[in-house]
Amino acid sequence: MAEELKGIKNQQLVSFKIGSEEFGINIMKVQEIIRMQEITKVPQMPHFIEGIINLRGNVIPIIDLRKKFGLPIIEITNESRVIVVSVLDRIMGIIVDGVSEVLRLNDEQLQPPPPIISNIGREYIKGVGKLDDKRLLILLEIDKVLSQQEHQMIGEHIN
Repeated sequence: MAEELKGIKNQQLVSFKIGSEEFGINIMKVQEIIRMQEITKVPQMPHFIEGIINLRGNVIPIIDLRKKFGLPIIEITNESRVIVVSVLDRIMGIIVDGVSEVLRLNDEQLQPPPPIISNIGREYIKGVGKLDDKRLLILLEIDKVLSQQEHQMIGEHIN
């Protein structure tokens, strides 16, 4: 088993869609999944930071993974969700097109990231899960989706 996949086997993952791609993150990183709500813009933030929301008295930054991953922007739909995650001791939300399911992967279903994945993104793609003959799940290392500089910028503007 490749080094990247250490610690994944038999973990539960929350799977979600962005466009036609399906991603998964460790369920232990997920606090809750909520419907979209009004997002307040924050000036001078990176383009992929949509803004902030008030979640039961807590102000949390909201990241649009489509923008972060350089994917085409689409309108929010009834299926769109915010996955509230714990990232490096900070609570934040990530906008996704829809949440699919909670699943468990075993060793035989896991592979390291394919060589076609360039240096951009490779740091936060932990591997690929084969769900059946046609479905692939891209395993995200959610703690690494934002750079340390981006985390610092969020901390300076949103606290």
